[in-house]
Amino acid sequence: MAAPTSIKLDDTLKGRVQQLADIRRRTPHWIMREAIMQYVEREEKREVLRQDTLKAWEGSQATGLHATAEEVETWLASWGSENELPPPECHE
Repeated sequence: MAAPTSIKLDDTLKGRVQQLADIRRRTPHWIMREAIMQYVEREEKREVLRQDTLKAWEGSQATGLHATAEEVETWLASWGSENELPPPECHE
């Protein structure tokens, strides 16, 4: 169930929201809800990526396993070619 929430906007931003709502034939409420929803979804994905990156970094620090930048660049450069390479193996 939706619960009302207040948000304070300065007059300039409020006007911009209203103008966009008018152009899109939506209500300002819809524009703000959509903007907040998209922001939260994007930031949740970024946080998952950040956590995954931290875990990978901690794992590489603990094991010493890695692939060099040159190995990864060579692999990436092969993408889409007839001789596409498999991902580089991690090593110490």
